[in-house]
Amino acid sequence: MEKIYLAGGCLWGVQEFIKYVPGVIETKAGRANGSSPTTQGDYDGYAECVEVEFDSTKLSVEALIQHLFEIIDPYSVNKQGNDVGEKYRTGIYSENPTHLEQAKHFISIREDANRIALEILPLTNFVPSDDVHQHHLSLHPENHHLCHIPWDLLHKYKNQ
Repeated sequence: MEKIYLAGGCLWGVQEFIKYVPGVIETKAGRANGSSPTTQGDYDGYAECVEVEFDSTKLSVEALIQHLFEIIDPYSVNKQGNDVGEKYRTGIYSENPTHLEQAKHFISIREDANRIALEILPLTNFVPSDDVHQHHLSLHPENHHLCHIPWDLLHKYKNQ
């Protein structure tokens, strides 16, 4: 099993979508790459993201990023849907340098590579969200309208 961290705006929607991708074992909502030891207050540079544990024999990093691209605007800087601010930036973070190389290669071969605004950086830290934010849209589907990801797309894989 391997771990990678995906930022794509609102962590609720990213977690709800990614957890159903075949090959994903477990997800955990949180924040990554901030400058303080906690995410209290103004989040100190953290990006909302999801820790994704996956089986690399069933799901490649490139395929996982392709799924992420289904739910984000990869050209947008610090904004996804109605969520605006640095904490809603898009990114791929990992402690595994090979994951970062694979992500950079995935971007580099795209025709629109020069327009992609996705961070691809080593993971410096990850702070899990509290329990109320874990699997929030599964527990509170009435809040789906707060997320930039269309509800029908959120359940694309759930119903396969």
